Amino acid sequence: MKKIILIILSIFLMYKMQAQTTFILIRHAEKDTSSQGATMMSANPNLSKAGLQRAENLVTALKDYKPDEIYSTNFIRTKSTVTPLAKKFSKEILMYDYTKLNSFADSLLLKQHKTIVIAGHNNTTPALVNLLIKQNKFTTLEETVYNKIFIVTVKNQETDVKVITY
Repeated sequence: MKKIILIILSIFLMYKMQAQTTFILIRHAEKDTSSQGATMMSANPNLSKAGLQRAENLVTALKDYKPDEIYSTNFIRTKSTVTPLAKKFSKEILMYDYTKLNSFADSLLLKQHKTIVIAGHNNTTPALVNLLIKQNKFTTLEETVYNKIFIVTVKNQETDVKVITY
């Protein structure tokens, strides 16, 4: 009986040591800038044709990941960016408040053994990455940059970040 308990405990500890949480952060895809004020944060434009295509391409870009949760700010462009991914995995898109990034980051860091996708904006996405890695490493994305994916992994209290282009 002791051997069985030791084996189970060993397997559990090995799993615990290897388990990681992955945060996938993206800026929303290209927005339709033909509507008045579309370049302002307070505007709420749809995605452009290029943006809709990029949202579809996100599914392929993240083919190696299975999200447990998908978050978005409450804007059409961010929700539309992750909609194809949410549909593929039958996930609800959860809303977060981009004006409260500190508390959102704290709540994210409490999650364990999950893969979480977060759609934000050119300024909030790098800022949230910085909060998750506890470093001031990334700056606001240029207004024309829509193709970066930040992948933050947390394993054994250590963080790593990769930036990929899609």
